[in-house]
Amino acid sequence: MKHYILIFTFLSINCFAQKPTIYTIGDSTMANKLLVEDNPERGWGQVLPQFFNDNVIIDNRAMNGRSTKSFIDFKLWDAVYNVLKPGDYVFIQFGHNDGKVTDSTRYTNPHTAYRYNLIRFVTETRKKGATPILFSSITRRTFNEQGVLIDSHGDYPLEMRLVAQEFTVPFIDLQYYTEILERSYGPEKSKKLHLHYKPGENACFLQGIEDNTHLSVEGATAIAKLAVEELKKTKLDLVQHIK
Repeated sequence: MKHYILIFTFLSINCFAQKPTIYTIGDSTMANKLLVEDNPERGWGQVLPQFFNDNVIIDNRAMNGRSTKSFIDFKLWDAVYNVLKPGDYVFIQFGHNDGKVTDSTRYTNPHTAYRYNLIRFVTETRKKGATPILFSSITRRTFNEQGVLIDSHGDYPLEMRLVAQEFTVPFIDLQYYTEILERSYGPEKSKKLHLHYKPGENACFLQGIEDNTHLSVEGATAIAKLAVEELKKTKLDLVQHIK
């Protein structure tokens, strides 16, 4: 009998000793980029580890070009769901590619398919004893000629907010905070948050590039910091792992 008690105690200690994992699921603004020489691009999920201590693992599963639909259809969500354990977290950010009306493999109606895909992520995460956190899509750098930052996400952030309210999910309004960030830089200086290079200026973009969606190291780091600052305001156990 004592032998069985010792085994149970050993297994229990090892189970509770496991570090929680943060799984990040989303699109290219969050995804890992190649760490090769001269590559200036980063995803904000890629730079998150610098803001957390070693008692939590960050596993960035975000993927370029993915929407809620394609993330599910390509079995990327199944790959996360199958390894989720109690105490883990799932950071969920989709919307950029759900609005691709010319691509049937990615497009979702914000009020139907998008909504129910978010609900699936939330309910299945909780089924595993893990905690979902919803993040609205970061804004694009879309200043008009008058210097006004124009919305490009439509109803997707609203629908995410409604899902968060209905299912009592922690919600970080990254669209709002990144709008503040972009405006604080202004129409010209905000280029530093993204990928703006003239021909021959960067070895990874020899033909030049003007990308107002994807992020530079400076942009990704600033947005990850915004996300972490908002997480600090929650009552989640995760806060204890923030540096």
